[in-house]
Amino acid sequence: MEKLGLIHAYTGDGKGKTTAAVGLCVRAAGRGLRVVFCQFLKGRASGELEPLEKLGVTLMRMQDPEAQMKFTFQMTEAELEESRRQHRELLERAKAAAASGAYDLVVLDEAIGTVSIGLLDEGDLLGLIGAKAPETELVMTGRGLPAAVAERCDYISEIVMRKHPFEQGIGARRGIEY
Repeated sequence: MEKLGLIHAYTGDGKGKTTAAVGLCVRAAGRGLRVVFCQFLKGRASGELEPLEKLGVTLMRMQDPEAQMKFTFQMTEAELEESRRQHRELLERAKAAAASGAYDLVVLDEAIGTVSIGLLDEGDLLGLIGAKAPETELVMTGRGLPAAVAERCDYISEIVMRKHPFEQGIGARRGIEY
């Protein structure tokens, strides 16, 4: 088998970062790789979770996804602190999975975004990168890729928004955006 262990970042302000990561999970699981999908920032159930689970992908989410049902700018200080605590706990579980060697592919969906909005520290994400097993492929998604994290990546794909239905008042749609 080809050597695994590279680091990917799907970043930018355009739609499709999670979709790209989910597509890679499907491909990897379809080839018999052991995959874990860790979902940060997203409180509501999204359409990709059940199909990934049916493919044998291990899912990791916050213990209380309801804690992330609001945008951070809408949260009280107590809600923000609880969200930070849950995100740190999820990152620790993801770090253990990445370091264990039990998975061939670890996806950290929206982990980059958690750093850019202050729910996790850049150093925590760098710590996970440094702790991952050498043969474990790592994918991170989200807006605002920090330069120090970018330096550690082997792949960086930037998805740019040129036009979006939100600009015309069309909100997120079930099955398309979530």
